[in-house]
Amino acid sequence: MNVFDYFFESSGILEKEAVVGQESISYTALRTSALETALQFGSAHGENNYVLILSENSIFFITVYLALMKSGNICVPLNPSIELENLDKVLEKTESTLAFISKRYQQRFAKYGFTVYDDETVKTWSNNSSGLRPSAEDQAFDESRLAEIIFTSGSTGEQKGVMISHRNIIANTNSIIKYLKLTPADTIEVVMPFYYCYGLSLLHTHLRAGGAVHMNNSFMFIGSVIDDLNKYNCTGFAGVPSHFQILLRKTKDFKTTKFHSLRYVTQAGGKLHAAFIQEFIDSFPDIKFYVMYGQTEATARLSYLPPEVLRTKLGSLGKGIPDVTLKVVNENGDPVKPGEVGEILAKGDNIMEGYFNDPETTDETIKDGWLYTGDMATIDDDGYIFMQSRAKEIIKVRGIRISPKEIEAVIVTYPGVIDCTITAENDDVTGESIKATVYVNDSDLGKFSEEEIRQHCSLSLASYKVPQSVVFDSRLVFNSAGKKSKY
Repeated sequence: MNVFDYFFESSGILEKEAVVGQESISYTALRTSALETALQFGSAHGENNYVLILSENSIFFITVYLALMKSGNICVPLNPSIELENLDKVLEKTESTLAFISKRYQQRFAKYGFTVYDDETVKTWSNNSSGLRPSAEDQAFDESRLAEIIFTSGSTGEQKGVMISHRNIIANTNSIIKYLKLTPADTIEVVMPFYYCYGLSLLHTHLRAGGAVHMNNSFMFIGSVIDDLNKYNCTGFAGVPSHFQILLRKTKDFKTTKFHSLRYVTQAGGKLHAAFIQEFIDSFPDIKFYVMYGQTEATARLSYLPPEVLRTKLGSLGKGIPDVTLKVVNENGDPVKPGEVGEILAKGDNIMEGYFNDPETTDETIKDGWLYTGDMATIDDDGYIFMQSRAKEIIKVRGIRISPKEIEAVIVTYPGVIDCTITAENDDVTGESIKATVYVNDSDLGKFSEEEIRQHCSLSLASYKVPQSVVFDSRLVFNSAGKKSKY
């Protein structure tokens, strides 16, 4: 089944809104608009083109995204603020010449000579029936066909194109809906961009469930997000660690606000330290908090921690989501024993088809059907997985392997600390030494000392894990997906 038909299989006839807010559209209108766009574009360009989308979250983006997949083309959603150097690398790989670009960004990409379709084009197509109809081939659609390529820099900074099929999206969407128990009554507050797999998964699941999305493209105006949760009767909120850190420790009103409809929140996109999770569930004991783990290579999601065991398994990323198998193995490929550290492997229909035009890296990452995530973890006696770090993030001091996340988790428990980043510095004696960058509010700069933080660390950490240097900053830097940037 084409993923377009999967999304609208039950929801396509709904008269309710699929998108709520200043921009809104009903399910029937969205389906009709996307189908007409698919027919018009397919008539002009055929199938199997790599087509760029350069747009903020909008009905334009959603319509085009759905239309391209319906038409048998491959969608390449990109950050409209992408560095032109990185865009050049994408174009070198895909040779894309077709692009849907929202009007506000067209001038930025004018020199590329794309065949461009914009908001007005899509409106025209949507409002004027072409008389074209889907072909009978839709009934025998090959789900292994590519639906999209998501470009991700990963931990090394190298641009990699993750190939996601229609089957991948359908499988991951089904799994997420099962454990979140999504229904047509659900509305999600979306603060993450749709060119990021986490953001796309929110769109996928709510379209399939018949729920609704509200798009807020200005998370840094925190007050608007808090207001939106009540104004649009949002039942869900999804964020990366920085979103929760800002809401909890840089916002005065958040913890005292009553959210009358919010039944759950989800957190992925990196490890949120236990101190913040504890703070949230203590402040909002009636709101279910889902810790999740995933990768673009897994379409989005790989694991979740059920809220009912959150307090007893705090710090765990949980177990595999429905229909996904996870295991943690040592260097010999054998499952680790509780307490031992190994690499997380994953298997399921949500695992990518591979990296675009990169068979060598694909073969290194997918072996015998297993995705080698590069993430290091251990398990407990009950089989719950606890992340240690990415393999490439490990710091070695005098040959001893140290996880930055362990040290960060201690420092963020110090009163007044908003966040912390642990990095390695070259050291002639130890090989690498540990540097802590501690983030506090502007008004608190000058109130902390390096020795205070080092002493706090020494209460919980072995001496070799105590940072050799500590610096303070109030400038939290995030990338376009809201993840913390290290600099």
